[in-house]
Amino acid sequence: MALKIQKKQHYKKEAEIPTASLADIVFLLLIFFLVTTSMNPDKGLGITLPPPGEQARISKEKVLSIYINAEGKVLIGEEIVPLDQLEDKIKAKLKEKKNNLVKKGVRNPDPIVSLITDVEARYSAMVDVLDKIKLAFEELKKEDPKFKEILSLATPVF
Repeated sequence: MALKIQKKQHYKKEAEIPTASLADIVFLLLIFFLVTTSMNPDKGLGITLPPPGEQARISKEKVLSIYINAEGKVLIGEEIVPLDQLEDKIKAKLKEKKNNLVKKGVRNPDPIVSLITDVEARYSAMVDVLDKIKLAFEELKKEDPKFKEILSLATPVF
């Protein structure tokens, strides 16, 4: 009788990736990226607001009112002014107002620009007009360093 030799069967184990600690590693990576990532907040408009204090009465003759209607058209007084002519028009009106105030002997002859924007107007229209106002003030400050920038922003709510 012949002897049969049985070969031992070796079971090959398939390679496995241990996933028991995978959740821990993912969590640590998440915390790492949350801690090391810097978020840049929106800059917004650079407007310096006055400190809270006393309220003062202002005469209408000191105020240059600029209105932006719902269609985005810019009005100075009753006159519609195109955006490309706005800076020059504001400079001329501010000079005129300051000269009139000086002639009248007003104690503080610096005119005030009041920008009133309609609720339905586009935000970009207000920013464009605000830029033109700032440019007009900068030009006036170059001509006369004592010229003060006084600006009032408002959005009427109806």
